[in-house]
Amino acid sequence: MAEAERIGVIGAGAFGTALAIAQATAGRAVTLWARNPDQAAEMDRLRENRARLPGVPLPGALRVTSDFDEAAAAPVLLLALPTQTLRSVLGAHGAALSGRMLVACSKGVELGTGLLPAQIMAEMVPDARTAVLTGPSFAIDIAQGKPTALTLATTAPRAQALQNSLSTRNLRLYLSDDPLGAQLGGALKNVVAIAAGITMGAGLGESARAALMTRGFAEIARFAESRKAQAATLWGLSGFGDLVLTCTSEKSRNFRHGLAVGAGQAPDTSQTVEGVMTAHAMAAGADQDALPVTCMVSALLNGQVALPDAIDLLLTRPLKRETD
Repeated sequence: MAEAERIGVIGAGAFGTALAIAQATAGRAVTLWARNPDQAAEMDRLRENRARLPGVPLPGALRVTSDFDEAAAAPVLLLALPTQTLRSVLGAHGAALSGRMLVACSKGVELGTGLLPAQIMAEMVPDARTAVLTGPSFAIDIAQGKPTALTLATTAPRAQALQNSLSTRNLRLYLSDDPLGAQLGGALKNVVAIAAGITMGAGLGESARAALMTRGFAEIARFAESRKAQAATLWGLSGFGDLVLTCTSEKSRNFRHGLAVGAGQAPDTSQTVEGVMTAHAMAAGADQDALPVTCMVSALLNGQVALPDAIDLLLTRPLKRETD
């Protein structure tokens, strides 16, 4: 079997399971790693991730294991782990990942360091090749084989071969050489999605959400370009495309989190909401004039400002030219 036909997926949450299903359905031999041995055994027995993707069967070509080395034996590994736990997993299993192609499938910024997933991978496994898979996608849509287009961003050699080896009939991957822009777009749109949810939960209306999305995107683009990301990347799938999806659907964990906050309800904490920690990571030491939406979301989630005051502060910001 050719190397391109063997794929390991690290992380058996909803998104990791969905990616594993998509790759196995395309005829590739896929090994999915679950940290919890009981979860791995249950998924293998039921042929379903009942906790995260109930009702979606696992293809026969998909093997589930709690043996990290078994999954890491594949030449291409999709790391579908929360950004905040990525470092600990890489630290525990770095030797098994040496020389592999590691594809980051999470969207976030590490709290405390401000690093993006591919930067964490490069630091923890320096001899690995790295790429980023990101864009507008819900796990259930990918798992059910619905058409989805994503960005595959990398500066590693043989990028087109990687693109071909991970694309499927319904999972179209568009190549980019701007991993920085792709990651910033994917991470920061989660914060804007929380803000969009807050807007709707607070009853401010669709018009206010559209305005928030537009100004939030301008904030993302300005920040990304200040870090030398490519402007075109932010207008693509990993930026604008992902922002639209995440800010307009209750399938989005980030949007649902904000919706609950805006309505004065307790958010569901049973699943990872990447935008929460990303907001805090970005707001730490940030210029509030440069990241007004991000800083306000962080302050609101930290309890540093009440919802009415947060809304008032955003609405009373100085008037300016739209392009500023």
